[in-house]
Amino acid sequence: MPSSHDPGPRPTRQRIGLADINREAYIYFGAGATVAWQMAMPGVGRGVARHSSTLERPLARLRATMGYVYAVSLGSDAQRASIARHVNRAHVPVKGPGYSAFDRGLQLWVAATLYRGALDVHRLFVGPVPENDREALYREAWGFGRTLQVDDSQWPEDVAAFDRWWEARVQQLAVDDEVRAYMHAVLDGRHAPWYLRPAMPLQRFVTRGLLPPRLRAMFGMPWTARDARRWERFRRWAPRLYWRIPRVLRHWPAKYYLARITD
Repeated sequence: MPSSHDPGPRPTRQRIGLADINREAYIYFGAGATVAWQMAMPGVGRGVARHSSTLERPLARLRATMGYVYAVSLGSDAQRASIARHVNRAHVPVKGPGYSAFDRGLQLWVAATLYRGALDVHRLFVGPVPENDREALYREAWGFGRTLQVDDSQWPEDVAAFDRWWEARVQQLAVDDEVRAYMHAVLDGRHAPWYLRPAMPLQRFVTRGLLPPRLRAMFGMPWTARDARRWERFRRWAPRLYWRIPRVLRHWPAKYYLARITD
């Protein structure tokens, strides 16, 4: 399946694996959209809005989240075990009416959004993952669930079954005022460190661009004809610029956060 745009120079590999995607710093462009997908599932949204410390301690939450992503896709068994212990401890108080951080169905949804998010950013910066690579990549993504309490048997059996499962779950999504306000607070940049705030307008824009119209509407995110034109320019030029960044810089965030996973 050919890409709808030319991303310029790109890496060539025999097979696209989860590590190939997640070691690239371009995954940060997809972070906001992945969070939005997660929070649109009511149980996840309520739990995050009521218990997350992202607004109070944004860097600590970023470290925890990226440590989880990197440990699963790039880390050692010891690092995955360490991050699982950290996640489980953080999840103990996250429970309330209609939600629990240990609900395996909600955990599966979170893990599934990380898989879908990887596909989305790869499509944006490289092109669609080749069909021949999709099954193996999908099985690798099951590791996101293993680091929680999700059993492999909970995942749909193959990519085709997952796509049907995903579409069915999308019909269950709903966003209330509490979750909507929280998502806007995360994206508005006021709680980000001063040196990250200049990047927040671009992060908000890419988040809106990666979301489908229905989800944008749920979160009250506008999208105009001018936005659509800007998005086409971004899709054309961002990959070309990204692949001109030296590899050592593109992969530095992954190395940085992996090195800081401790007991």
